[in-house]
Amino acid sequence: MDSFAKHLKHLLMKRAVIIILILSVQIMQSQNISTDRPDQTESSKTLDKGSFQLESGLVLLKDNDANFRSFAAPSNLIRYGIFNGFELRFMTQHESVTHELEGGNRKYSGLNDLELGFKVQLFQKEDSNTEIAFLSHIILPTASKGLGHDKAGLINKLAIAHELSESIGLGYNLGYDHIDSNHFFTYSVALGLTISESLACYIEPYGSLGASGYFENNFDFGITVLLNPNFQLDTSYGFGLNNDVHYLSAGFSWHVPHLFSKN
Repeated sequence: MDSFAKHLKHLLMKRAVIIILILSVQIMQSQNISTDRPDQTESSKTLDKGSFQLESGLVLLKDNDANFRSFAAPSNLIRYGIFNGFELRFMTQHESVTHELEGGNRKYSGLNDLELGFKVQLFQKEDSNTEIAFLSHIILPTASKGLGHDKAGLINKLAIAHELSESIGLGYNLGYDHIDSNHFFTYSVALGLTISESLACYIEPYGSLGASGYFENNFDFGITVLLNPNFQLDTSYGFGLNNDVHYLSAGFSWHVPHLFSKN
């Protein structure tokens, strides 16, 4: 990674931490919608029975170590509450990727692998500031040529959250993935701050440990804007701490209470 990129990464990270520290002295109200984007940490909350939620966006990613770049749009997570404490999940995205090779670039475009899964609430009490949930996705090898995986895979995460104050929350995930006969242990830790009834932000380290024994560590931060109790906009930026990867994302989340059931 060149010196300019290192300097930019250090500056962005420093400013993000400063912003969080300055704003954390404020006491604000929490937002009304709970989403699994834009951070890497999955929420410990599940949708209520009969509720529907679409979380969609675009992601621009550049991996200079692997000479690889991609653009995903749209990237969709669809959630539906079967009953209180249990939701079904469906994820799909259209992706365009470019592999930069010595003999010329190789480009692929189309739908990536489908993911089907669920999230279940394991612990939630009114008198406790801690919540715990578990989610699991199966990856189906349905992608277009040049995209996705050759075999079915599995993604698992234990999602834990603590409400530290009225305006500050800490969420973290511990995960185990089995993809293309490889095993990965994953982690993420998101510190979120509610700035006002409509504005929130977060900072987050995250990463994974693969079969090679190499621990890949990354960092991202983002902002969410609540336009109404059921519609939220977001944007985020992330980069590698010990690798040369960068991504930029923007999207929205739309919640529909009691889509197929009465209140």
